[in-house]
Amino acid sequence: MPLNLTEIERVKTITREDFYNNYVKKQRPVVIEKLTQDWPAYHKWKLEYIKEVAGEKTVPLYDDRPVSHKDGFNEAHAKMKMADYIDLLRSKPTNYRIFLYNLIKEVPSLKDDFRWPDIGLKLVKQLPMLFFGGENSKVFIHYDIDYSNILHFHFHGKKRCILFAPDQTPYLYKVPHALISREDIDFDNPDLEKWPALQYAHGLVADLEHGEMLYMPEGYWHYMKYVTPGFSISLRAFPRKISNLSRAVYNLLIMRYFDNMMRRYKGQAWIDHKNEQAVIRTHKNLNIPV
Repeated sequence: MPLNLTEIERVKTITREDFYNNYVKKQRPVVIEKLTQDWPAYHKWKLEYIKEVAGEKTVPLYDDRPVSHKDGFNEAHAKMKMADYIDLLRSKPTNYRIFLYNLIKEVPSLKDDFRWPDIGLKLVKQLPMLFFGGENSKVFIHYDIDYSNILHFHFHGKKRCILFAPDQTPYLYKVPHALISREDIDFDNPDLEKWPALQYAHGLVADLEHGEMLYMPEGYWHYMKYVTPGFSISLRAFPRKISNLSRAVYNLLIMRYFDNMMRRYKGQAWIDHKNEQAVIRTHKNLNIPV
């Protein structure tokens, strides 16, 4: 059964004042369709171009395997030359993704292809992260550890983005001591008999085309699916809310280290315990029989 999703609002262009007052201050997502059309990247950023300028770089790859106690925090599952990876993307569907990778640090010439948008957010210029994925590859639903406001630009193809506001967390089977939901939930077509809390969740959806930008406010859950092979870049701004800044500091300095320590100490039993608690806590809070 499908999720309860509403299309994210779209605009062609927007002024700095309108974006800040109507979306950043109100913490509302929006898609801006033509923000990149004066960037060199709008015309250049295709997979072939990335292969040309970064083909010899060795890149970290992630797939859709569930979290294991053997994995470190955001530890890559494999590595490959960028040229070979792009050949793989173009030849067939693959679950391998590049996740949160600062390719621009490795290939500084890419900095000349995009513009830091003057859009009312103070962007962190050290962190222009890139993401790549093959046809039908998915990014588990999660929210970002630092609670950033995110400008997410997509290139080459189509990408489906499903968002949930932070106030929808009680319905999403959040895993304790983590930033994710249960990884065995299919957010394309969830089983609402198995995961009944999801029927109460109200989400948002957008299909991003080449050059379009999605604004994701701080703390928003996001699930991504590459409808076709493609890649994206995220520009980030620190959280505006003091409460979210405090949560970010806790996540970065305490939560992730505690979770890694427990994985080393208890192994897979810790992962299994957290997954079980995700169901127990969600159903208990909503008075759903466990």
